[in-house]
Amino acid sequence: MSHLPALVTDLALILVMAGIITLLFKKMKQPLVLGYIVVGIIAGPYIDLLPSVSDKTGISTWADIGVIFLLFALGLEFNIKKLVNVGASAFITAFTEVISMLTIGFIFGKIVGWGNVESLFLGGMLSMSSTTIIIKAFDDLNVKGQKFAGLVFGTLVVEDIVAILMMVLLPTIAVSQQFDGMEMIESFFKLGFFMVLWFLVGIFILPSFFKRIRNLITDEMLLIISLGLCLGMVVFAVSVGFSAALGAFMMGSILSETIEGARIEHLIKGLKDFFGAVFFVSVGMLVDPNILLEHWGTILLITLVVLVFKPIFSGMGVLLSGQNLKIAVQSGMSLAQIGEFAFIIASVGVSMNVISPQIYPIIVAVSVITTFTTPYFIRLAEPLYNKIQKDAPKNILDKIDKISQGTRLLNKETDWKSLLKKTMGRDIIYSVIMLTIHVVVFNFISPLLIKIVPEQWVKIISGLIALVAMAPFLRVMLLNKGNVELFQKLWNQNHFNKGGLICLVLFQSGLALFFICTVLAKMFSMSQRLEILVAFAVFVSIALSRHLLRGYNKIERRFVNNLNVKEEDEENNSLKHSFETKLIDRNIHLAEIKMPVNSHFIGKTLLDTGIKQQYGVIVVKIVRGSMEIDIPEADEIVYPQDVLVVLGNDEQIYAFSSALEVENKNVQNMPKSEITLESIFIEEQSYLCGKSIQQSGLKDSVHCLVIGIERGGKSVMNPHYTMTFEAGDLVWIVGNRQQLYDFMTLHSHRLSKNIKIE
Repeated sequence: MSHLPALVTDLALILVMAGIITLLFKKMKQPLVLGYIVVGIIAGPYIDLLPSVSDKTGISTWADIGVIFLLFALGLEFNIKKLVNVGASAFITAFTEVISMLTIGFIFGKIVGWGNVESLFLGGMLSMSSTTIIIKAFDDLNVKGQKFAGLVFGTLVVEDIVAILMMVLLPTIAVSQQFDGMEMIESFFKLGFFMVLWFLVGIFILPSFFKRIRNLITDEMLLIISLGLCLGMVVFAVSVGFSAALGAFMMGSILSETIEGARIEHLIKGLKDFFGAVFFVSVGMLVDPNILLEHWGTILLITLVVLVFKPIFSGMGVLLSGQNLKIAVQSGMSLAQIGEFAFIIASVGVSMNVISPQIYPIIVAVSVITTFTTPYFIRLAEPLYNKIQKDAPKNILDKIDKISQGTRLLNKETDWKSLLKKTMGRDIIYSVIMLTIHVVVFNFISPLLIKIVPEQWVKIISGLIALVAMAPFLRVMLLNKGNVELFQKLWNQNHFNKGGLICLVLFQSGLALFFICTVLAKMFSMSQRLEILVAFAVFVSIALSRHLLRGYNKIERRFVNNLNVKEEDEENNSLKHSFETKLIDRNIHLAEIKMPVNSHFIGKTLLDTGIKQQYGVIVVKIVRGSMEIDIPEADEIVYPQDVLVVLGNDEQIYAFSSALEVENKNVQNMPKSEITLESIFIEEQSYLCGKSIQQSGLKDSVHCLVIGIERGGKSVMNPHYTMTFEAGDLVWIVGNRQQLYDFMTLHSHRLSKNIKIE
């Protein structure tokens, strides 16, 4: 009989145990992650009741692979558009929580006698909430359709990115064993440079590659190619000084933008689940029950820190982002736990021998306890809010309201803010590209040229190659492409804007001259004055070249097409984005509700159902198989399995969905739609001024609904059809995109449009 490797025996042991225990946890409605940790504790070296794992090194290697696939899968679920669309509220909330908990964790670590590095790692672990646990709790409690849930999901997306950054920056601190500010800044810029570069190169190449081979590729080939790309990026990331997890995440996020992104995610799901299970089992294997008993006081104290401070600082972040107190309390109570990224950060610290092994089981124990408390905290959020509203002094509540309102005004998009955001974003991208060109040409191409051309010509030829490659990006940087209309608008508004705009142009010109000078310095030995004169001459010739602009347009067109290739079929779906961006400060949103076959609404018209009168929600769309009915008429009949897209606040949607006994779906899964949300500002000479909603003909002739009117600083949602439009009203309407556009174009001389149709 042949010898069976110990690794195979160990895998058989942990997988059989994992199958049994996770079934029990599923029965108890607990997250499977906890089941895997329990398996690891039982199969670990500290408990002798059952057979234990013998080849710990082999299991540890599989666990490292598990981290790679977990981060690769997370990257596939993430895309740059998702990060952009989470909004300012999620960014402010996440960064407020992370910075606060990093500080609290560090202070706590120093109080209990830990070193600087250990205390910093503790702060990093405490600042990460658990995406897995929160999603599971929201599913169980049927709150995914509520407004605060969307904000929590956005916050978790930002936290995941911050966690990736921590996995790179914390080891840098740990190796140096000191807080060197310049070294940290250098590491941060190096990280940002490589992340932007990888993303730009990946999006420019991979979507086109997958589009070309789409008709040839099979599932087997796609799995091999995607895993090869993942592990190739892992090797490259490690070779330039970053973590394997960062490389896996970046390749996943790049592949998520390709037309095969969803297919790849489906193909690797089994691998992710298997290796992820092995990773969480390995987490449990490092937990020594004796250490838990020995440090139970520390565990309880850290648990209290998490349960007290995370809701407070998360809630503060929500308030600072401009949301109201209720959403702040609900969001803060939802984020009161630590999760899977804490394990990964801890494992990095243990593997590098920079934190004590006893910290690992302490963090795992805190995570387990806070996982169990999460559903109860979410349930307690609304009673806690009601108690605060009832018992808190009125002056404090007024101050909280002023803070949220003031931040809302600060967050309002202005022309200057929009121009600076677009300009700086483009300049950063162009700078990364040109710096990459400089490094590649003079570090890699020049050594090759030495072999084929005379040495005195190498620098000149290399410089010309670099300038030619940089020229299209220098040209478009000087043109300020995409911002011309906004630039002209600000220039014409008043004289004060002109100074700022001139400074902006001078900054971009100086940046372009800097890159030209760096190349010329490599090409020739000349005086500084002469170098500036030559650089200026090159600068002028580039600025006047139309050929370079055409070349750049081709590059940009390919990049934009690749970036949007996955969502070409969703380009007309502006409804979700409109609600997320334009009604972000109002307690109103969309949700999908599927009609069960036994519903008492089946067979009735929308008018007869009394849905609006009874629950306060408005049906703005019906999806029936492949057919979509936008702004359905009152006599539209409701059929079994119809998906109603309804508009309302949290309480209204929850009451309606509870009555149907179906689970709310989040609006992000909305099917393709042709309806959009717009706002109209009513002036005294407006066509609508003085008319009631019914008299305006918006419902009958334009086929749209008035869903809200803002007047005198107050909002009236779902206004009655007899309500009259007055000068100064901001009217929110939802309807068919083309009909709204035609209406607003027809009456453009009598209407003041507040928001341009995108």
